[in-house]
Amino acid sequence: MSLRNFFLKSKLTYKIYLYYNLFIRHKALVKRKYYSQWGEDVEIFEYFKNKKKGSYLDIGCFHPIMYSNTCLLHQKGWRGINIDLNQTSIDLFNILRPNDINLCRAIGSTKKIVKVFFDSHFSPVNTIDLDFYKKQKKKFFKHKFERLVKVESIKSLINKKKNHKIFDFINIDAEGMDFKILSTIDLKSLKTSMVAIETHHFDGKKTKDYLKIINFLKKYKFILKKRFGPTSLFVKNY
Repeated sequence: MSLRNFFLKSKLTYKIYLYYNLFIRHKALVKRKYYSQWGEDVEIFEYFKNKKKGSYLDIGCFHPIMYSNTCLLHQKGWRGINIDLNQTSIDLFNILRPNDINLCRAIGSTKKIVKVFFDSHFSPVNTIDLDFYKKQKKKFFKHKFERLVKVESIKSLINKKKNHKIFDFINIDAEGMDFKILSTIDLKSLKTSMVAIETHHFDGKKTKDYLKIINFLKKYKFILKKRFGPTSLFVKNY
């Protein structure tokens, strides 16, 4: 039995493993120059260098340190809402970012319950997108399991959180669901000035929703600033 599986056996050992994951494996107390997978958080941080306090919305947040596009902003004093369909991810955020709002949800236009395909409790590729799962199951999902999760709209979530009506930065990393989520967001009312979203695959090929993402953001006067691996950064063209 692996160390991880051993710690997942009970609530107590699970919580111990969460602290191990954050403070030993990922060295949460050691500050770094960047945390994101491709270094895009440095570009994001530089873009907001003159904004001491801001707010972010991180959809598909995965981990408060590993591959995080919002960790540098959080260290700067920003706060926001972190959303993931994996409860383990939210448990990690609750420990390291207790002043953020951390929610286990899938994002959609209507309230319902959906099936989540899990690669593992600590995987960045868990998804509700059946097509994504089918395409990736040979590479991932070796120990697949399924769970149900609530779907809620961004508008509904924000209406519940009185102090979170503006998001300067929005990050979307949703394993095949990126455009569907983006299309439900009113970027104008949220006064967003930067969006990070996956537009490419790891091999550099454009995703099937590439043009839809470009055209949707163009409606809100967003232009492409720079791409880092699969992730493209779009900024508001004032």
